[in-house]
Amino acid sequence: MLLWMVLSCDRPGPEPQDTELQAICTEGSAWSPGTQAFRDASADWGLDEIEPVGVRLSAVDFDGDGWPDLSVRGGASAGSSERAASWLLRNTGQGRFEDVTLSSGILASREDGQLREGVVWVWADVDNDGDLDAYSGLSDASGSLAPHTSELLLNDGAGHFSLASESLELRVGAGDMPYGAAFADVDLDGDVDLWITQYADSDYRQDQLYAGDGQGGFREVTKDRGLKTRRWSSLSDVNGALSHSLAWSALACDLNNDGAPELLAASYGRAPNHLWLNDGAGGFENRSIASGYAFDDRVDWSDNESARCWCSLHPEDDDCEGVPAPEAIACSGDDDAFRWSHSSDREAYRLGGNSGATMCRDVDNDGWADLLTSEIVHWDVGSSSDPSELLFNTQDPQVAFERPGNEVTGLIREHEVAAWNDGDITGSLLDFDNDGWADVYIGDSDYPGSRGRLFHQSAPRSFEPVPSDQGVDHYRSHGSVAADFDQDGDLDFVVGHSTARCDDECYSPAVPRLLENVLGQDGNWVQVRLVGGEGSNRAAIGARAELSTEQTTQTQQVGGGHGQWGSQDDLVLHFGLGPSCDGALSVTWPDGSRSVETHSVLAGHAYELVQGEGLRLLR
Repeated sequence: MLLWMVLSCDRPGPEPQDTELQAICTEGSAWSPGTQAFRDASADWGLDEIEPVGVRLSAVDFDGDGWPDLSVRGGASAGSSERAASWLLRNTGQGRFEDVTLSSGILASREDGQLREGVVWVWADVDNDGDLDAYSGLSDASGSLAPHTSELLLNDGAGHFSLASESLELRVGAGDMPYGAAFADVDLDGDVDLWITQYADSDYRQDQLYAGDGQGGFREVTKDRGLKTRRWSSLSDVNGALSHSLAWSALACDLNNDGAPELLAASYGRAPNHLWLNDGAGGFENRSIASGYAFDDRVDWSDNESARCWCSLHPEDDDCEGVPAPEAIACSGDDDAFRWSHSSDREAYRLGGNSGATMCRDVDNDGWADLLTSEIVHWDVGSSSDPSELLFNTQDPQVAFERPGNEVTGLIREHEVAAWNDGDITGSLLDFDNDGWADVYIGDSDYPGSRGRLFHQSAPRSFEPVPSDQGVDHYRSHGSVAADFDQDGDLDFVVGHSTARCDDECYSPAVPRLLENVLGQDGNWVQVRLVGGEGSNRAAIGARAELSTEQTTQTQQVGGGHGQWGSQDDLVLHFGLGPSCDGALSVTWPDGSRSVETHSVLAGHAYELVQGEGLRLLR
């Protein structure tokens, strides 16, 4: 038992009192083959009735009532008076969502009678007033959506939004192509900044960093902070990850435990991924290649079917000697070399991957954040194509990763057809069974036969597949987000459904599915909502929480958005405890002094920790 004082603050909750709190403890839970993990509860939650169609998902408590809500986006549009494909769904706390998209003002436009629907949504308390505001990025390569632009929307504290200043520099307009965004306090000054990554013409548009002033204002500081990249005019620059990214996602995560977040951009189109090392004060150094994040070391292109075809037709060309004939395609003329340029495709950047997103979490519980990348892979490219895989942190202060490979970690899959395609664009890292170890979900998006795949971490760095009928039974699983939507002590899961290249595997209506966790509620868990105080951003984005038990120490960071189009899990941190009934919680706050607080916590309870004010029991 633990004797403690429950402290009051400005959120609803119990009155201050002396409380003798007891753990709600069981033998613990862990998935094993044959155990059901999830059930489809979409109809119960009203998703079939509301019909929110989209694959861009976030789960944040936008109205501050303590229940995680859901946002769903299908695409960017502007200028219409009728809603197209964006949804903000409020969790009623009674096992249902209600559609509050229009009443919330989240689609506000500067043109009377018109709506604007940004493709990228990420959330943070940009003005430190105690509620979550939203960046809504609008992709407009040609300027056809003018005068509509990307916008910042400010929350009034009750979940109603209005447009921020018209003079914000992030309102770029024509040429703006945000495909990812992440809030982070890069210089630890107590105000969140905004990292926006661009999927645009590689000659002209680079990723941007905007510094926040804590009042809802942002100014671009990209070059000032060392983040400048170059046009695609030099082969050495492109191979060295010094040119602009072709970003499909963004991420901000502290990778060397100095308290300051690194910035990452995962690139599609066989362009190098970018990783920027934070100097601890918001200045950055390019560590894309040196860290091992830009691309992997799989550089043998000789099993690429198109390359084999080319070399069969042009055996005198450089490096073609000894390259075997193609095994699965007929090669009768130059046109058969359908995906190969012998002059460029042997270069380092072309032997990289087609990255959809990168997720960040300490997967192996060694205290250092690891990465999961999702990658699009086609059968004919061969072994040089980077697969979706885990990158484990080597604990180098300069940031470096090792890739043991899916054959080692167990993140492998069987392909049912010869000409297969892995359309991995999104994914998640979550402890679905409350055993204290992060599990892996990879969303395979929209190729024939594609389905989401859940892997359970059965031993450190070792994963086993969870059969679809026991875990996630979902085709074309583009988009995923985790939260304890029903507040029963385990993580539920929402997965999107892509209708691109649609065939008889497409669902109708193509709404996201809410998968209720039916396993973890029988285990041990602790949840913590962090609130920044003096010197920290109010939403505590970037805070680092360690929870130590007799079995292990888990580490998590409060995230400000990640992945393609701004996925975001609930800001409440969820820890499975395995067989443990209690633990020691240590929080490093994202302030200039990196202040630390340590508290004891008991299984079966949710807490709020306000910086400098102590723990408060939520339930």
